[in-house]
Amino acid sequence: MILDNFQRKIRQEAKLWRDEGIISSSQYQQLADRYQFNNLESAAREESGMMVIAIGGVLLVLGITTFVAANWLQWSRDVKFILIMSLFLSTTIVGFFTWRDPALRKAEGKKPQKSKRQLGEALLFLGALILGANILLMAQVFNISGSSTELFLAWGFGVLVMAYGLSLTSLGILAIVLIQIGYWTGLGDWWFTSNEWNWARLAVRHMPLISWLLFIPLSYFCRSRLIFGLAAFSFASSLQFNLNPLQLLTYSDIAPWVASFAFALPPALLWSYDDLLYPTINYRLFKPLARNLALICFGAVFYILSFRWQWQYPDSGFFPPTTNTNILRTLPIIDVGILSGLAVLQWSNLQRYKNSSPRKEVVFKTALIVGFIVITALVPFWHQAVARIGSLGIFVFNILLATLSWGLIQEGMKLNDRRTFWGGMLLFTLQIISRVLEYDTDLLFRALVFATCGTSLISAGLWFERRQTSSSGSSSKEKR
Repeated sequence: MILDNFQRKIRQEAKLWRDEGIISSSQYQQLADRYQFNNLESAAREESGMMVIAIGGVLLVLGITTFVAANWLQWSRDVKFILIMSLFLSTTIVGFFTWRDPALRKAEGKKPQKSKRQLGEALLFLGALILGANILLMAQVFNISGSSTELFLAWGFGVLVMAYGLSLTSLGILAIVLIQIGYWTGLGDWWFTSNEWNWARLAVRHMPLISWLLFIPLSYFCRSRLIFGLAAFSFASSLQFNLNPLQLLTYSDIAPWVASFAFALPPALLWSYDDLLYPTINYRLFKPLARNLALICFGAVFYILSFRWQWQYPDSGFFPPTTNTNILRTLPIIDVGILSGLAVLQWSNLQRYKNSSPRKEVVFKTALIVGFIVITALVPFWHQAVARIGSLGIFVFNILLATLSWGLIQEGMKLNDRRTFWGGMLLFTLQIISRVLEYDTDLLFRALVFATCGTSLISAGLWFERRQTSSSGSSSKEKR
């Protein structure tokens, strides 16, 4: 779509230049051949045709749905089963062959139709949606009782199989979203209800491991950074909620290692991640993204643990929430063990693909990250297992947060990276504002802090942009 808009703008400008005599007709024809002006009309016809087909398909589906709803109660169970399965299979099969046809035409040396591939993907996506309706209707037809957690998990795993088979990003995203909906709806049951186990509760219990082992490989099948990011978020969030480290850190002395693993494992696993660990991968597609996500994990952990209420017992009159009568039994120890072993394997292989004498900057950065991980794991463990260190814990994580912010600012200045620079600036500003709002400070002092932070951000932004403009200007002069 962006390329088509660019071609249309070029064609419009080229016609204007030709009419004004700036370019000749032969030069206009050269531009037409270079930017394929003639293909714009055929592309427009294909788009309009696909739009008509899409609108007609929606109306057709609405008609079929209305017809089925009007006669659903009158049909027998066999007719219902045949109908819903036929709808799913026909949509999926037609979508698959429509989606695959452009690739076959390209292999035969013919011109592929991009819109036809998009239509096929849309039909496959529609088939994935129909799969959920099929699961629900079949459960009603055959009187199978189940919860919404089981519905969404079964639906999500079914779509996940389709995503692996077709390597489609849209199906992969849909599968992760559906499985996450099933996880969040089943999390409360796993925390607060009795120990009646089924496959859905087992999936909720081991969601961190499922997210890492099933979603990360899918990102390579689809070559999608978005799927990798969703997989990392699913892994990190489910690990935190399954282990519930903040509650253990504040209220309980049970299992002091839990909070340490919960806080330190996600950044340790993401920072040491390397695509080359997979035997069939010979390129680094997601390693930079994984390290950026590790820094985000560090920032989130440092910021949350910089508040004093995380390190102090609640006042009288407040009672700690209960997760289960036997917390050690409900903790996903298997997930922590496997993922920790994977993290150790990744760190042991981290030096394999580096030079024999790495630069001092790389050594310093690695040492700083290792220090972050060790302190993040050691301080909560000491607080639970040895002695309560509330004030010291608050101080340590505020120092870590300030160090991370300063490191991001320095890295952004060195690499002229706006996102890194502004990430550090905003994190440092958020830390200052949070400390001012957390403690009982005067309104005049708060106003002064807010004004100072705003002025500093404006000044830093203007200075950074001027510095980047001057550096780009000097580099262009050197090229000349």
